[in-house]
Order: sequence, then structure tokens, then C-alpha cells
Amino acid sequence: MVSITKTLLSSILLLNLIIFSVFAMADQSAPESAAASSETAVHIVYTERPLENEEPESYHIRTLASVLGSEEAAKEALVYSYKTAASGFSAKLTPQQVEQISRKL
Repeated sequence: MVSITKTLLSSILLLNLIIFSVFAMADQSAPESAAASSETAVHIVYTERPLENEEPESYHIRTLASVLGSEEAAKEALVYSYKTAASGFSAKLTPQQVEQISRKL
């Protein structure tokens, strides 16, 4: 049962990633203004699993803080921490922040 649940959750996460990717690609095809490039959108970020002695959400906040500049900003941007079938989080990020976090992971 656990295996089926993990497989189902993984499939849902993958579907979410595909949906967000499609919307992101559609947004990129339109001309980008300076204002649009600073707007945040929700992105799913997959990470390695944290060490056994660190809570996943703490790890996700620490990872976000390394790009956003503070733990407070990271907590405000964090939408959800994924802990069971996959390790990662969803957060409100600008395109530049997405690029920065992609280089770190």
C-alpha cells in the first residue's frame, strides 16, 4: 500500500511539474517587460533529501534563504514542503530566483 501511495504521489508531483512547465513556456513566448520579470510565480523545486537529523522543511527554508537572502523571506515564499515520495518544495519565485536556485541544486 505504501508503495502504491508513493507511486501515486510521485505521479501527481510529475504532473504538477509538467503543468507548471507548460505555463512557464507559454509565459516565455510572450515579450517580457521589466515588471513581468520581477513578478513571482509558484515553482516546484526538487532537492536532495536532507540529512537524517534535519527536518525537510528546515532544509527547504535554508535552501530558499540562500537565494532570497533571509530566512524570513524564505518562509514567506515557501508554499509547501514535499516530504514523502519526493523531496522538494513549491515556492513563489521570480524568473531570476528560479535561475539562481537551479544553479545551486
